[in-house]
Amino acid sequence: MEILIKASQFILSLSLLIVLHELGHFIPAKLFKTRVEKFYLFFDYKFSLFKKKVGETVYGIGWIPLGGYVKISGMIDESMDTEQMKQPAQPWEFRSKPAWQRLIIMLGGVFVNFVLGIFIYIMLMYSYGEQYLPNDNLKDGVWVQDSLAMNLGLKTGDKILSVDGQKVKKFSGLSLEFINGNNFEIEREGQVIDKKIPTDFISQLMDRGKDVGPFLYPRFPFVIGKISDDSPNVSSELQEKDIVTSVNGTPLKYYDEAKAVLSNYKGQEVTATVIREKVEKEITLQVTNDGKLGVVFTTLPLSDLEKLGYYDLANIEYSFSEAIPAGFNKSWKTLTDYVKQLKKIFNPSTGAYKGLGGFISIGSIFPDEWSAESFWNITAFLSIMLGFMNLLPIPALDGGHVVFTLWEMITGKKPGDKFLEYAQLVGFVLLIALLLFANGNDIFRLLK
Repeated sequence: MEILIKASQFILSLSLLIVLHELGHFIPAKLFKTRVEKFYLFFDYKFSLFKKKVGETVYGIGWIPLGGYVKISGMIDESMDTEQMKQPAQPWEFRSKPAWQRLIIMLGGVFVNFVLGIFIYIMLMYSYGEQYLPNDNLKDGVWVQDSLAMNLGLKTGDKILSVDGQKVKKFSGLSLEFINGNNFEIEREGQVIDKKIPTDFISQLMDRGKDVGPFLYPRFPFVIGKISDDSPNVSSELQEKDIVTSVNGTPLKYYDEAKAVLSNYKGQEVTATVIREKVEKEITLQVTNDGKLGVVFTTLPLSDLEKLGYYDLANIEYSFSEAIPAGFNKSWKTLTDYVKQLKKIFNPSTGAYKGLGGFISIGSIFPDEWSAESFWNITAFLSIMLGFMNLLPIPALDGGHVVFTLWEMITGKKPGDKFLEYAQLVGFVLLIALLLFANGNDIFRLLK
């Protein structure tokens, strides 16, 4: 059921983005009286799931969910309709239109992607505002229990101050900051220390596996998740969700302090203070000979930690006028972060290529239960990502057509049809190779 929910959200988001992107080409083409022969969601190799001709345009849904397209008369595109190009140019064809009109038609899809992403982020800011844990509010530093964090030279209690000289605002953004960064600064016992992020940090992060979780956590209280069947405290008053706050009068604010405190009472009976449903209780517990209580620790949502007084979350509400610049800022950060990651993919030493994923990876970022906020957040991100990807100067993408059109506008020389055919073919091969590599990564990770 979870897979079905994720897949449904992915298909819905992808369909929305494809249709609106293609409308970005379709509308200016129509405005400039250019004939559009087909408007398709997904690809229709050999046959279509649905098609209907309205006027001069066939609207349809293909069976290969790898994208979509509009087939514009007199344009060398993914259809590779070279026969049409052998005929004399007609006034309604793309190739007959002035370069500036062709440029607008080709940029239309990318323009829609960016505008859509910005619009969604504005509406999300207006509807939901922002809630996050400010990095400054981790007064007692981070919890380090992951080998990757240890390899970075981090210790529990360290305060992350900045990455590449930029102050870290949101704790939830730390992983992304480290992925895009080269250096970071910490405070440890009142001393500021500079540290370097390894070139292959992304590779190390990927090698941990996607289900491991973040490499850094805020410090959590000692919350009882489960009492083991063989625990000496299985018949005690201890209950799940109890929060242990002291042992024999020794304060125990965080779970990471438990090992040191309990080691002082190996094999002994102790009096522990616990918080249960906001009420403080004292109960008797038995410590094992290896300094444990025989329980499984669990975490709490940040909202619960705020109620308990551990952290103060930032809760920002925006009026519509305030949401506009906030949405633009969110869109700009999303774009710049994505560009930084893409640059690292082209540097083999970073190992970032391991993180390149296809449809399984994209589908997996959707939640396993419906959340309108999450769905639109992911859709906005994908819209901006697709907009940028389509701007890349690769033949077969919008960016390739834009480059050739700009060349014509600057030099006054239009590339020949044969050149455009070969360029389109090369671009198509490159995209297929990239698609196979990305989805191959997904399959490899599943098998691994």
